[in-house]
Amino acid sequence: MTPPHPFDNAIDLDTIDGNVRHGRTHPEWANMVGPFGGITAAVILRAIETHPDRIGEPLALTVNFTAPIADGDFDVSLRAARTNRTNQHWIAELNQDGAVTTIATAVFGVRRDTSASTEAHPPTAPPPEQLTPGSPGPGDFIAWARLYDMRFVEGAFPGEHAPPKRSSTSTLWIRDNAQRPVDYPALAALCDIFYPRVFLRRGGIVPSGTISLTTYFHADQQQLDALGGDYVLGTARANRLSGGYFDQSAQLWTRDRALLATSHQIVYFKGERRQA
Repeated sequence: MTPPHPFDNAIDLDTIDGNVRHGRTHPEWANMVGPFGGITAAVILRAIETHPDRIGEPLALTVNFTAPIADGDFDVSLRAARTNRTNQHWIAELNQDGAVTTIATAVFGVRRDTSASTEAHPPTAPPPEQLTPGSPGPGDFIAWARLYDMRFVEGAFPGEHAPPKRSSTSTLWIRDNAQRPVDYPALAALCDIFYPRVFLRRGGIVPSGTISLTTYFHADQQQLDALGGDYVLGTARANRLSGGYFDQSAQLWTRDRALLATSHQIVYFKGERRQA
């Protein structure tokens, strides 16, 4: 029997009662401090989408990382704040030993057959087969990145003593190493796969961490089924770094130029104090 994929292990939750799910962290998804934020987002999304009262597909997910998650068990508490005719609003809390470490809100909705258009444009990139994984890469420093095949077009991981860059943009092809099909939890995780943009702007590894991550899901289930386990083209950039924080925007595209998801996050970073 084939062992479960590490992603499926991480989002596997036990039902405690109708509104509480129990899970545990996994060392494969370790980040610099606590687990990878993307896997936490995926866990919360899975908890909601498997709730018997859930309607529709994910449209938006906001995850606020209020405190580090320790290795070990946790509970996810869920509440459907309001259900309308075509959309539903959820509130989730991840708790450890009675303390809240993560707060999230999510919107699910029933997608309708309407006209569609995309104003955004994917970045220019050669096919992933023409690129090779580079080194150094995120997997040289953090465990979870070793589960992905990352092929950078620009803005490769800078390494420990890299010089500062004028641009914070990274563009890369991403695929699960085992080519696990992309579902909504996997898409939520992929939206947080980009290392902090301050690494490029400042040069090297800078202590930093996501405080809040919002993801908008544009793909419907049919598009995800067609994608399967293929590469996704991701691009991310910072908009402003100031006062110890910066925001970071990202997009995920398919080979055939379909926009799967967009995300926006605010990140803390440790900066040098100004001299008086």
